Amino acid sequence: MGQARADESCGSSPPTSSTFTPHRVVTYSRAHTLVPTYECFNRCTYCNFRTDPGQSPWVSLDQVARQMPLLHQQGVCEVLVLSGEVAPHSPRRADWLRHIYQICELALGAGLLPHTNAGPLSRDEMAQLQQVNVSMGLMVEQVTPSLLETVHRHAPSKRPEIRLQQLEWAGELGIPFTTGLLLGLGESEADWVDSLRAIATLHTRYGHIQEVILQPHSPGQQQLQRGTALDETALVQAVQLAKAHLPKNVAIQIPPNLVSREGLLACLEAGATDLGGLSPVDEVNPDYDHPTPESLRAAIAPAGWQLQPRLPIYPQYDTWLPSPLQPLVHTWRASQRGSRSESVPSEYPN
Repeated sequence: MGQARADESCGSSPPTSSTFTPHRVVTYSRAHTLVPTYECFNRCTYCNFRTDPGQSPWVSLDQVARQMPLLHQQGVCEVLVLSGEVAPHSPRRADWLRHIYQICELALGAGLLPHTNAGPLSRDEMAQLQQVNVSMGLMVEQVTPSLLETVHRHAPSKRPEIRLQQLEWAGELGIPFTTGLLLGLGESEADWVDSLRAIATLHTRYGHIQEVILQPHSPGQQQLQRGTALDETALVQAVQLAKAHLPKNVAIQIPPNLVSREGLLACLEAGATDLGGLSPVDEVNPDYDHPTPESLRAAIAPAGWQLQPRLPIYPQYDTWLPSPLQPLVHTWRASQRGSRSESVPSEYPN
């Protein structure tokens, strides 16, 4: 099993609440990750997610439809549609995109809010999925081309210019967007700054970046090449750099299952504001279970932090949505204002 999680004690006692201003807020989304397919034409050396094409079946729409009422009952608000990538020129690409679209429709029909991250898409593909998603995402990872000679040698869609183009198209289309950096792949701190500045430039132009994830490399059992976990001190430094280089209205997100409790608190003090979508399984890092919201509250409350649920779309972007999606988001907003918990709204309005 991986390093200590944020809900586990690492020896030293956390600062007492008397040291801090009480009720500082950190957010999260109660999510369920739904994987249309694990197959992927990239072969990143650190990946613990992918399978070769043909090795794992695509999830059926019947399976998805059966899951949705259970998620609704559990108070899930976000369905994170996280897919392996079918090659852009594959004859199966159109079927793959249609399958993702239909999964998002099923989520909406159950009163849930889809957020899709399916790798780089064409502008037309993004415009299609925009109609059935409240937000979308794609990690920049790093803008340095040097990783194409190492960990991304066999990963055609990890070219920095392809990923930055996706962020630009998202801005042009008015899609609320999540992106981020993967840290500890062999890049330098200067590369972190370049990546953050590239994201900041696009957000300054379009205003569409909701949050930036700072994801530390965390070795797993399935990856092709063993590596070392990013030191937590370096992660705190990355948070400080993000706070310095990103616009103030962009949230900084830390995955709480990839840091110790002390590391998480240090990241919050450095400027992290969000803990992402919490679901039972982290599909990208399956060796590291997500903590529950309850255990996270217990971990951060002594330091004066209040854990607060959010939706997968930030409030300032509600009016960006296609009009058929807005009533459902408004219903979720009302439920959270009323209880500050994940009360389940009525089903998707027709």
